[in-house]
Amino acid sequence: MSRRLIVLLLAALPLVAQKRPPSDNYIYDQVRIRLSADVEVKGANLEIAVKEGVVTIKGFVETEKARQKAEKIARKVKGVRSVVNELKVDTTRARTA
Repeated sequence: MSRRLIVLLLAALPLVAQKRPPSDNYIYDQVRIRLSADVEVKGANLEIAVKEGVVTIKGFVETEKARQKAEKIARKVKGVRSVVNELKVDTTRARTA
């Protein structure tokens, strides 16, 4: 009987481990990757900080739409509790056609 219990406990360990919230480092990496990959946000030069699941984004974007989209992208990352959006819109950074 105890052998079955041990087997069940060992089988359940991965499920228990997955319940832990993602680390701040994981959240940082995911937010950085997603913002950098977005063609509208162009987040490679944005400053990102994460503390206890709270993401703070600072820097400049070209449009208000990009500012809002950056926040939305960050919110979608697993483990993010909230987003502090300190992005500023700077239209002089917009590309000229």
